[in-house]
Amino acid sequence: MNIDRIEFLAWMERLMGRLDILADNIDDLQKKRNNIDGEELLDNQDLLQMLKISSRSLQRYRSSGKLPYYTISGKLYYKLSDVHQFIRDSFNQHSSRQKAI
Repeated sequence: MNIDRIEFLAWMERLMGRLDILADNIDDLQKKRNNIDGEELLDNQDLLQMLKISSRSLQRYRSSGKLPYYTISGKLYYKLSDVHQFIRDSFNQHSSRQKAI
């Protein structure tokens, strides 16, 4: 099967055009990622994977008020800055306990 140069170039142009469209779609999806007031929101699954904890532990952190959360359309979300603060607070508590021992 022989493909002449003109057919090959036309095929490559179509392929590159489609790749450009896909790249634009990916950029749009990344811009639309869940955020509020310009701050990224994480859902339960994101947080479970990030912190490597069980869903029960996450529920306990919410119930105790250690980790602020937001309910939007029945789904729980967490501000990335709140998660970072929770991690800092948890690290500081752990460091304080070790110094006391």
